[in-house]
This record gives sequence, C-alpha cells and structure tokens, in this order.
Amino acid sequence: MATYSHSRISTYENCPYKYKLQYIDKIKPDIPTTIEAFMGNIVHETLEKLYKEKELKNLIDKQSLIRFYKDLWDKNYTKDILIVKADQGLTAKDYKRKGESFVSNYYERMAPFEEMTILGLETENKLTLSDGNQWHVRIDKLGKDDEGNYFVCDYKTNSRMKNQKDADEDRQLALYSIWVKDNFKDVKSVKLIWHMLAFNTDAKSERTDEELTNLHEEVVEKIKEIETTNKFPTKVTGLCNYCGFKSICPKFGGNKEQKILKQVEMMIGERTLDEWL
Repeated sequence: MATYSHSRISTYENCPYKYKLQYIDKIKPDIPTTIEAFMGNIVHETLEKLYKEKELKNLIDKQSLIRFYKDLWDKNYTKDILIVKADQGLTAKDYKRKGESFVSNYYERMAPFEEMTILGLETENKLTLSDGNQWHVRIDKLGKDDEGNYFVCDYKTNSRMKNQKDADEDRQLALYSIWVKDNFKDVKSVKLIWHMLAFNTDAKSERTDEELTNLHEEVVEKIKEIETTNKFPTKVTGLCNYCGFKSICPKFGGNKEQKILKQVEMMIGERTLDEWL
C-alpha cells in the first residue's frame, strides 16, 4: 500500500508523464523549486511562528514577525530557484515584498488571533482509505470553538481567488475533514477555510456526510486508475513552465535516458558510466 496526497493525485491529473518521473521513476528535477512555491513556504513558516508564539502566551508584534519573515527568506533563498515570470521583469525581490504584504495584511486582519482554539499547526497525519492506502493529512491550521465546530484552514498565496464553486469542489481540505471527524468525537461541524492571502479575505465551504462519502469513493477510484495504468502520456499546459522536468520532457525536446545516465554518473562520482562499465 502507498501514501497518496492531493498534490500527488493532482500531478497525475495535470500530467501523467510528470507523475511517472516523480513518483515511479523517482527522478530528481532540474530545479529545486519555483519562486512561487518558495514564497509560499516562507509565508507558511512565518504564520506558523505567529501561532506558536501565541500558544506560548507570547504574541509577537507585527514588525517582529516581518523581521522573522525577511530573515527566513534571506537564509533559505538560493539563486537556482526558478522565476518563471522573469521575462516580465519580475525579480525575487518583487516576490519577497509580495510575501511580506501577505504576512502584514493577515496580521492586521486577524489580530488578536482569538478566532479559534488552535489544535494543530502544519499537522502530519494519515487517513486510511477504504482500499487500504493512506492519505497524507497536512493541515496548515486546525482549530475548534466551544460549540464543537472544527476549522480546517489552509493558507493560499496564489494570485487566483477561489470562488464558491472552487471551494465546494475542492478535494484537499474535504478529505482532511474526514480525518477530523474520525479523530474528534465531539465534532458538530467541520468548516473548511482558505485564507486567500493575495486578496486578504477567506473562502469557506462545508460538506455533508454524503458528499464526503462520494468524494472518498472518487479518490479510491482515481488511485485504482493510477495503479493499474501503464500509460503515462505528456500533457502540455501552462503548468509546464513551472515544471522541474521540462528539460527531459519529449514535448520540449528532452531526453529522459540521457538524464538518467547523468544522475547515475553523479552518484558514482568523478568516473563516467563508461569507465565503470
């Protein structure tokens, strides 16, 4: 049995070929990450810091939180991070400032952060599916109120606002709500909240038990499809510009075999593969 996640399933849906390279062949991508993903991680870690300090009865002020964000960025940023929109004049500094504004606006909107009792931050758990596979449960912020309402919260730094239809059809947080209902017996409701940081607002949704049952079955069927197929075609979309496997993708003139040989040579050391053989 394997462990699946929303990102893993989405990778297969967006491009089966990328799924094969990443999860079956386990090839290391050419680029460590994109600037969007890097910024998202730094923002997540900063807001995690905020709530951890709050739990310790040590509410950090906004300027100190901003300094934490900037220091974390400077410590972790590397020049090999891909900036897809560099041709549009955007630089790493632009993304750094954008992330800073996300943190600042969230702080001002949510202070003094008494909206819920925090139960977990960046949680790491597993949901056992009906087929025996595991589903990775990683909740940015899990909380509850005194009336038995639980809140599954996700920070989003992308530039497209999630509308109500998007929220009501989202798979990721809905599956997390199944885990919440399985593990907390006093649950009255599970409310799904996306903190849309680029818009300084929230998107919200809630699922019925019937909807969750249907979603569970759909996910199990999708996993069955993935595990039984032997065809992993490429799918060209706008996401290709953000893909770390673009250099070896046949749609872009890449050669998978050469890439694999190169990785083997790097593992061997200074001697080439020909010398070994």
